Amino acid sequence: MSLYEELCNVLGSEQVLLDEPMSRHTTFRIGGPADYFVVPRSTDEIKDTIEICKNAQVPYYILGNGSNLLVGDKGYRGVVIQIYKNLNEIHTEGNLIHAQAGALLSKIAAEALGRGLEGFEFASGIPGTLGGAVMMNAGAYGGEMKQVLLEATVLTQGGEVKTLGVEELELGYRTSIIAKEGYVVLEAAIGLKEGDAAAIRAYMEELKSKRVTKQPLEYPSAGSTFKRPEGYFAGKLIEDAGLRGFRVGNAQVSEKHCGFVINRGGATAAEVVSLMEQVADKVEALAGVRLEPEVKRIGEF
Repeated sequence: MSLYEELCNVLGSEQVLLDEPMSRHTTFRIGGPADYFVVPRSTDEIKDTIEICKNAQVPYYILGNGSNLLVGDKGYRGVVIQIYKNLNEIHTEGNLIHAQAGALLSKIAAEALGRGLEGFEFASGIPGTLGGAVMMNAGAYGGEMKQVLLEATVLTQGGEVKTLGVEELELGYRTSIIAKEGYVVLEAAIGLKEGDAAAIRAYMEELKSKRVTKQPLEYPSAGSTFKRPEGYFAGKLIEDAGLRGFRVGNAQVSEKHCGFVINRGGATAAEVVSLMEQVADKVEALAGVRLEPEVKRIGEF
């Protein structure tokens, strides 16, 4: 039986796409075709799909909504498993919000607002899913996931489903045990506090205004391109190196915020990589600090 047939047996043919352009599934709007692109609807389907990949010795990649990702122009040789719209349920019990890994952070923030719960406002504008946010301990405006996460349910490399408390998740700056061990986030519980809905809404609006004013939301990007070096800000280092607006083809350091690399339209992954390397080299030469990518790269470049 072919890999395609095995995947269709588990997921149904409508959930298995061949040669799917990854530019449709990343916020950068860049990336060649994935050999197989699948959208499971349950934990069992995720588990079975991964097992098929392992048995066939075919690489696989877990994708949310592609907000922190650069896919190579030649695409991805393997199976992309998207945990997003089919696994995005959210429900609230008192001060606890339980959500599946595919739920958007913005939707969880809206749920918190609707329930008058405070503490998740920082995440309202992060364009990612809960799964990715837990894996990389996403944060913004002084808040980060480890401040509100209570536990996460994961699928281990051995196929075991287990729930880890926040301490066991080993959440650090853009990392976690999930990233280190190759676990798959299935769902998580978030603990918030009762607050004033008007005040929560006002704070979310204030953060939205900051993003619109300071971030290049009018262009496709993958968010902050580089990690924050200890004691520095990546955007400031890039600006001080005279690289505001620096371009390689249609990839550009944003003139609005130097911490973002944007796709001006039709940019290739190769152009983005070349730009990032030139920026890192120039900053290192001038400031003695090597910028590390925050954006993850997969596929063939």
